[in-house]
Amino acid sequence: MNRLTATLIIIIITLFSSSAVNAVQRIAVLNFELNDITSLPNTQQEQLRTASIGPLLEQALSQDGNCEIIQINAADQMVANSSFGYLFRFNDLAAKLGAQVGADWIVVGQHSKPSFLFSYLMAHLINVKTQTLAANFAIELKGNHEKVTKRGVRVLATKIDASINR
Repeated sequence: MNRLTATLIIIIITLFSSSAVNAVQRIAVLNFELNDITSLPNTQQEQLRTASIGPLLEQALSQDGNCEIIQINAADQMVANSSFGYLFRFNDLAAKLGAQVGADWIVVGQHSKPSFLFSYLMAHLINVKTQTLAANFAIELKGNHEKVTKRGVRVLATKIDASINR
């Protein structure tokens, strides 16, 4: 084998191995559920805030280009989530929902609000192939301003990205 052939083989092997390592991950983000246990629960403002979390997370995850966001129809999510927190508790069922749309990962989340002063973004990162919990996150949000929510979602996205790309 001459030197040129050996160099070409090395280049081809390098290209294939680097593309496999940098493969785009397919992530489905379910709508976050509001778990508001304050004395005045489930206000319209808090429902709207919670509804914004999923789209903000999808946007933050897709910014680096390492993942592709896979959409799951809201009706399909409602059917799979037979009661509040069902998919959050049963990782295998959430994984099956992700598998139906060809996702590698699925994020199931809740916005837990025990107080008017703070709340938590609770998220499970589930490996669809193994149907297991890959990571569990709890991001504290101090306050209820849009800026606080966006910052918390960015922190969550960074942690999810780090877990996927270990």
